Amino acid sequence: MPDLHVAVDGSDTSEGTPSAPLRTISRAALLARPGDTVVVHEGEYREWVRPARGGLSDQRRITYTAAPGEHVVIKGSERVTGWQPDGGTVWRVSVPNTLFGDVNPFAETVDGDWAIYEPGAPRKHLADVYLDGRSFYEVHARDEVQDPPRRTEVVDVWTGRVVPTHDPDQTVFVWYAEVEQDVTTVWANFHGADPNEDLVEINVRRSVFYPDRHHVDWITVRGFELAHAATPWAPPTADQPGLIGPNWAKGWIIEDNLIHDAKCAAISLGKEASTGDNDSSQRGDKPGYQYQLESVFSARHIGWDREHVGSHVVRRNTIVDCGQNGVVGHLGCVFSTIEDNHIHRIALKREFFGHEIAGIKLHAAIDTQIRHNRIHDTTLGIWLDWQTQGTRVSRNLLYGNNRDLFVEVSHGPYVVDHNVLASAAAVEVVAQGGAYLHNLVAGTVRLEPVMDRSTPYHVPHSTQVAGFAVVPGGDDRWIGNVFLGGDVDDAYAGGAHHRAAGYGTAGYDAYPTTMEEYRARLDPSLGDHAQFHGKTLPVQIRDNVYANGAKAFHAEVRPLVLAPDDEVQVTVADEGAEVHLEITLPAGVDLATVPPVDGATLGYAHFPAAEFEAPDGSALRADVDLVGMVKSGGTSYAAGPLAGLTTGSGRTRVW
Repeated sequence: MPDLHVAVDGSDTSEGTPSAPLRTISRAALLARPGDTVVVHEGEYREWVRPARGGLSDQRRITYTAAPGEHVVIKGSERVTGWQPDGGTVWRVSVPNTLFGDVNPFAETVDGDWAIYEPGAPRKHLADVYLDGRSFYEVHARDEVQDPPRRTEVVDVWTGRVVPTHDPDQTVFVWYAEVEQDVTTVWANFHGADPNEDLVEINVRRSVFYPDRHHVDWITVRGFELAHAATPWAPPTADQPGLIGPNWAKGWIIEDNLIHDAKCAAISLGKEASTGDNDSSQRGDKPGYQYQLESVFSARHIGWDREHVGSHVVRRNTIVDCGQNGVVGHLGCVFSTIEDNHIHRIALKREFFGHEIAGIKLHAAIDTQIRHNRIHDTTLGIWLDWQTQGTRVSRNLLYGNNRDLFVEVSHGPYVVDHNVLASAAAVEVVAQGGAYLHNLVAGTVRLEPVMDRSTPYHVPHSTQVAGFAVVPGGDDRWIGNVFLGGDVDDAYAGGAHHRAAGYGTAGYDAYPTTMEEYRARLDPSLGDHAQFHGKTLPVQIRDNVYANGAKAFHAEVRPLVLAPDDEVQVTVADEGAEVHLEITLPAGVDLATVPPVDGATLGYAHFPAAEFEAPDGSALRADVDLVGMVKSGGTSYAAGPLAGLTTGSGRTRVW
């Protein structure tokens, strides 16, 4: 069948040909059949596209694409005019509630499981106001709109650090709203702009490209600008709608898009409501942890498996200016690939807080590959939480974040290789069963056991639950990494995180190095259970480089600890479209060299008893460096993410 064409001067009564295009993408979505391509032409489309059907396979998918060379924008907002002056630089407008359809984002709050507010603090809403594309801050009374303060600093709740506000000038653009039965009245401070002449928009739709039913499979969305969605808070125990996403389906490709200004989540690969929807915060009877356990089994009952869910590809997108996540997903992200994306300015407005905020935040990322992404200027870069098994985090560039990588209550096996982790708080291991290979770790490493939460592990390469375990810690491998030292105060201002953080691998000093040593620490007289309680698992740590005061594991094999005078200088030079890694190694210092690491070297993860393998079960090879150089067998390469790293000064383009 010929392509279906959509254009802003078309008509939904047309045939969808190039000469008689349709007017809306939504109309094309009703007509499209497996194998069809919907070609959307230049212009702005204000609609929520809800595909009526999907494709039948990877070869017979339905594709939605911007016409070659044409700029197509799909927005969840509407332009608002008719503003009236209301004192100083404040303006007021009343809009009919019919504008919003079923849900008025000015009446819905950012709330749910693990969303955190101070006692008595007012809730933020899903709405937003935009002036020429720049979003405003919400305030909670009409008087606060009049003369808002310009804020230059804010406290990062997780680290306790006082950090600069990303855009202090943006903080004085504020709005307040009151919702009545028939109208919503909005006050906003435009600071000299005329909202009837300039472009002013408000959030109207929850999503921009998202089915309203499940198992709409095999869809491609390519080449659009997608913006302005009133997406709700997306914890792992709730329905997780995004600005765009498959809504519990299989085989989507989301590629080459510019995605921005989702109130919470931009791309969602997450779960759906029938397996739980904020039950903990709504019922107040059980912790969210318990409901999350239940959601895993509920999902299995409705077909959470490789044949029906996951296997998505998210690639080459730019994701920016979102309140909670660039990519989020619990359960629905299994067997997926997230690669070559540029994710930045996530949660930097800090209008709300909770335990589910990151550039990429995934639960149950089974056999999910996160590779060659550029993630910076976020409160947390990558957060892998629960069931990180078969997951690989490879060749990513993380810098300028409050925290880079956090792996939580997982049992492995998972691999983190050839990444640059350059923020002050670089790695947090609240898990076990990980292999960290050839990374540049320029910030702190924090270790933490978790003995009060037992989380699932799975049959290898499957969603079938094999067992549960707590996290005494250990069972980790650190091979061929370069660690830089520093001042812990630069990463954490205080508190428990500060005490648990350090530079290098010395935090493992009390851990055993072999199963024989581990067993020798057990006391059978305590009984079958108690003898294992709190006993850290063995670790394999070798061939790492420590500079600028970073400390090595006391029993490490072949560590290279540079003298205090042998300072290593590393700069991530962000030049906009390009990023260069500038490294200066002291003269006469040769880095440790390591042969390419494979799955046989790494053994198996303790609790799942699962090998370190590729997602298809084939042999794992960690043999491609940060810039794509393939390491050949039988040859040793420098520690760190660049195979060709040598002494002296070097500058390498890494993006």
